[in-house]
Amino acid sequence: MKKLSKWSLVMILALSMVLSACGGKTSEQGAGSTADKGSSETKTIKIFQFKVEIAEALNRLKGEYESSHPGIKLDIQTVGGGADYGAALKAKFASGDEPDIFNNGGYRELETWIGNLEDLSDQPWVSDAVEVAKEPMTKDGKIYGQPMNLEGYGFIYNKDLFEKAGITEIPTTLSELEAAAKKLEGIGVTPFANGYQELWVLGLHNLNVAFGNQDNPDAFIKGLDEGTAKIPGNPVFEQWVNLLDLTLKYGNKNPLTTDYNTEMTLFANGEAAMTQQGNWTQVQIDGINPNLNIGILPMPIHDQEGNDKLFVGVPNNWVVNKNSQVKDEAKEFLNWLVTSDEGKRYITEEFKFIPAFKSIDATSEQLGDLGTEVMNYSQAGKALSWNFNKFPDGGMNEFANQMQAYIAGKSDKAQLLEDLQKAWDSLNLK
Repeated sequence: MKKLSKWSLVMILALSMVLSACGGKTSEQGAGSTADKGSSETKTIKIFQFKVEIAEALNRLKGEYESSHPGIKLDIQTVGGGADYGAALKAKFASGDEPDIFNNGGYRELETWIGNLEDLSDQPWVSDAVEVAKEPMTKDGKIYGQPMNLEGYGFIYNKDLFEKAGITEIPTTLSELEAAAKKLEGIGVTPFANGYQELWVLGLHNLNVAFGNQDNPDAFIKGLDEGTAKIPGNPVFEQWVNLLDLTLKYGNKNPLTTDYNTEMTLFANGEAAMTQQGNWTQVQIDGINPNLNIGILPMPIHDQEGNDKLFVGVPNNWVVNKNSQVKDEAKEFLNWLVTSDEGKRYITEEFKFIPAFKSIDATSEQLGDLGTEVMNYSQAGKALSWNFNKFPDGGMNEFANQMQAYIAGKSDKAQLLEDLQKAWDSLNLK
């Protein structure tokens, strides 16, 4: 018995020493401190973003960033295109799987998510951002988001098909646009590729044509909120429906079952001469047909002057979850993205973004045909505003549903405007 007790004591002491050594090493790694061999805990930054056009480039960036930042991993998830990013983001938070970096459009969306956002006012990039790009994410003098880029949209068009159809001047009135559509039909080309299955194509960008053309969009939206302005009877909305009708009259069959990818394929393959999109499609178009000769047209709603403008704005912003366990690392990544040479290269060359920062120069070769034209329109003062981030929460779905009902023939022009007004009023009550 005495021998057994001594042996047991020896074993217990030995085991205690092993556990102590292992426990000490595990504690150091868990705290993120340097272990014996100089290694440290790996930290993962979860990024949840919506721009499908840059998903592949982001994966390449991920590899380069991780190589130059040992101990950091980027977990990038993309939900966009035909998917509802807003709903997916809410589901992420509801499930407890909160991202560290995500997208926010600003204005009303900023108000919706303000309780989850880190104040980024002290970040090095803030002073370099273009002033107008800061507006959507500024509240009470604080900045809560890094502008992703500047974008513009209208009707992307195939210059070679226009030339083939004998269209020698850019149409800047509704009548000129219809005349061009007839000429395109005359050579056997579908004038418009309409991806009207996509809620954002209708409920955000298309509907914004009616808002952006108001004399004072902000005042009109405030009037809608306060009940002093109405969509029915508004002359700009009446004109906007005429443009929507024109795209349907000269568009592809089954627009309500045409998704974004199909829309872009129809255009990039030369089956359609125009499509309502913006410079963000450059990467996708290049992937299908890199030699396509393209530009962007305005979206005219009447025959008077003032139709020769594109819609230009900040599409979205990078934000940091204030409850993130790696928010310092998340801030470092966003700063690297817009200040490092490699990050700047990705923004201009890989993403084909129009920079929202004064220190980032972009050439026409980097931006492509579409980005260059958007910059030219903007610099010439021919830009109208983006207003859909000022819509009530849930507006995209509700407005797009009413527009799809109209396209399907379930309502007429007067009913569409009434339904849009009812949807706005209903959403403001929530």
